[in-house]
Amino acid sequence: MDEPAELEAPDPDLAAREQAYEAFVWDNLPRNYAANYVHGMLGMTGFRLINAPTFIPAYLHMLAVASVAGFPPFLRAFANPDAVVGLGLALQQVGQVVSPIVGAAQIEHRKKVLSASMLMGTLMRVQILGMALAGWFLSGAPLLAAMLAFLLLFGLFSGAQRVAFQLLLAKVIPISQRGRLQAWRNVTGGLIAAVLSYAAGRWLIGAKPYAPGRTVLGVHLWHNGYSTTFIAAFVLTSLGLTALALMLREPEPPKLRPQMRVRDRLRDLPALLRHDRGFMFFMLAQTCAVAGRIAAPFYILYARSTIELTGANLGLMSLVYLGADTVSNMLWGYLGDRSGFKSTFVISLVLWVGATALLIVAHTPLLVFVAFFGLGAAQSGYNMSSQTMVLEFGLREDMAMRLAFSSTAEGLMSAIGPLVGGLIAAAAGYVVLFMASMGFEAVALVILLALVEEPRNRGLAAT
Repeated sequence: MDEPAELEAPDPDLAAREQAYEAFVWDNLPRNYAANYVHGMLGMTGFRLINAPTFIPAYLHMLAVASVAGFPPFLRAFANPDAVVGLGLALQQVGQVVSPIVGAAQIEHRKKVLSASMLMGTLMRVQILGMALAGWFLSGAPLLAAMLAFLLLFGLFSGAQRVAFQLLLAKVIPISQRGRLQAWRNVTGGLIAAVLSYAAGRWLIGAKPYAPGRTVLGVHLWHNGYSTTFIAAFVLTSLGLTALALMLREPEPPKLRPQMRVRDRLRDLPALLRHDRGFMFFMLAQTCAVAGRIAAPFYILYARSTIELTGANLGLMSLVYLGADTVSNMLWGYLGDRSGFKSTFVISLVLWVGATALLIVAHTPLLVFVAFFGLGAAQSGYNMSSQTMVLEFGLREDMAMRLAFSSTAEGLMSAIGPLVGGLIAAAAGYVVLFMASMGFEAVALVILLALVEEPRNRGLAAT
């Protein structure tokens, strides 16, 4: 297919509807700003407890060590704990390979997408509840299998949710306001998440040392500190979703694409890329940057050679990582609003490479904490830059599918990356893995600097 799918026939009232749309957005901006702020703050708080490269990798590693005796003989050869950690994080991303495009095809023709967003958000949160319940009612190999299954479903629904909620954000928040909104909600959410992470590590998971030979979780609140932590994440994210449902007022866009089959919509990808080569190279840079995440689940495991992974230290490292995310968000948000998000993307990649290099050579707890601070800030900058920059390419009518293609590419690399990372860590060690990660980030940086123009400067922003 040489051209994108045709839009609806020209409408003489289109200009009036465009004006009405813009008026609705600005008239309801305070309410919608508050709705997105509360939802983002509480949602980010809960999801960071799940997505931070501390609790889940450490939990899966411990479960793999404790469960290997229960594996069938033909599977024990594949039960290397590092490989299991990589498998778990890869499964979390597998769902994001397909679900964003399917989700976008289901919502881009709708006048309003809030109800579909609520459904995807609810299903995503149910998986966190499942992780908590599995920890309380299962043990050994069944518990590990359940965790892997819930991580797969969590990723499946998060891919569709990401497209829906980013589309909602783009509909109700003008482009000049998006960076500071994300900054403030991430700062407050990050503060809460950082404190909760420290508390979870110190008082929920417990102060007993993390030891590969342990077969029990130790003495924790409600007998399982990890499950209690997951319940806290479920409650916080659910409160945020409820606030959005009650507060947000969604406009109806002036133009919509006709409903199409997913297969037909996929055929539009080459045309979308040809229409805007900047978007094509942005996706390539984003894919390379995500490939650099192959090392992320293993930061905490590498650090145990310098810092004993007691519950308190695990919480403290989570505090440092999420605290960096928190304090750096103001920089990313305001700099992005002022200069465009290409600049923040570049800075975050440079910081990512530097922090990874520091972690490799760090031989004192202080340097490890500094490296984790840099990694947290870099991850924060990447997330805000990539998720906001993709909204600014091309036509508004194609925004849902651009989000979907971007999320799919990111999900594909995120699915392959941790699995490959686990195999590299098991075969060659963490240092080789970290060097590969730095190489991917460097390639992304070169592509971004050489081939991607700031879309805001070209007047292509889809407000």
